[in-house]
Amino acid sequence: MRAMRTLFLLAAVSLLAACASSHILTGTPRAPIDPAQVRIYHGAPPGSYEEIAVLRTQSGAFTYGAQNKTDSVLRKLREEAAKLGANGVLLQGVADEGPGGGGVSVGAGGGRFGGRSFSSAGVGVNVSPSQQYGSGIAIWIANPPPMQGN
Repeated sequence: MRAMRTLFLLAAVSLLAACASSHILTGTPRAPIDPAQVRIYHGAPPGSYEEIAVLRTQSGAFTYGAQNKTDSVLRKLREEAAKLGANGVLLQGVADEGPGGGGVSVGAGGGRFGGRSFSSAGVGVNVSPSQQYGSGIAIWIANPPPMQGN
């Protein structure tokens, strides 16, 4: 029973760590805003801006499909920026985790102990997808132009 509780705790911590976003403050944070008000800028933002933080995040551990992974990264960048009061994110890049994300392992063993022999075999399958990582700079723009479906 204790082993099950420990295993459950480790799984929960792993899942929470997989969903984590982080930031490094480079400016002064503001009051939090609604993530829907945060724009993603793929190039230079309009006008001058104030830098607040460098952001890093990743797609969910069980997010499948390239577009879903990108959407997850952008959503998390918006949410992290909104917590800091930033109304924009200068997207620095989005990249896939290296090759992999799935696999099959096969093992077998045998032996002899006390006049008796034994054997065993096992198969392990990993179906978790590779993750996508993203980074950006949380910014605050004094007078952003009206949103047009960002």
